[in-house]
Amino acid sequence: MITTLLSVAAQSGLGDVGAKYLAAGLAIAIGVIGPGVGIGILGAGAMGAIGRNPEAAGSITTNMILAIAFAEALGIYSLIVAVILLFVV
Repeated sequence: MITTLLSVAAQSGLGDVGAKYLAAGLAIAIGVIGPGVGIGILGAGAMGAIGRNPEAAGSITTNMILAIAFAEALGIYSLIVAVILLFVV
């Protein structure tokens, strides 16, 4: 099916634009799966830790937010790659 779509796009002269949009979409879609799962695991772990030790909620929350920022940076990198694929390549 994909080969049929690519051959039709190549005949109409839109293959480069379509491939560019497909590559950008795949870059952002695949690139945010890891950070999304990681942030979910971080949140679940932090909530479990706060449930076990409520007195340490402040330090656990601070560490969780810092770890979420590092995980979200990977998603931002994939967004930058998608924008570069759309407008530069």
